[in-house]
Amino acid sequence: MNALQKQRIRDLRGNGESYAKIAAVLGISVNTIQSFCRRNNLGKGINITASNQSDGQFYCKQCGNEIIQLPGIKTRKFCSDDCCGAWWKANPDKLGKKAVYTFTCATCGVQFSAYGNKGRKYCSHACYVANRFKKAVAK
Repeated sequence: MNALQKQRIRDLRGNGESYAKIAAVLGISVNTIQSFCRRNNLGKGINITASNQSDGQFYCKQCGNEIIQLPGIKTRKFCSDDCCGAWWKANPDKLGKKAVYTFTCATCGVQFSAYGNKGRKYCSHACYVANRFKKAVAK
């Protein structure tokens, strides 16, 4: 691809033309056009749908620091892994866990709940060991 074709792609993409139409006009593969546009940030842009967005700026849901969004990558909601972990720890109701099961322990008779394991019998490893080896459970 020569410099003239590259400039023509920039112009056509700036006018809102599709990859297919640009490829047809220039006689270049659609995949080549897509790759060039992706490398040069000529894509569709960032989808601004996050609730932590204001005036084109994005802010961390946990600490409020500004987040720089990169084109071609999904919209970030947190500035760091630490903020992400802290927010989810503080908002467990937002997880939407559906596989929470309630059981009664086969050894001590205490009711407990477990996530993702519908075949559980014991509330703890100590109760499992006590039942398996017929020992008394220390409470």
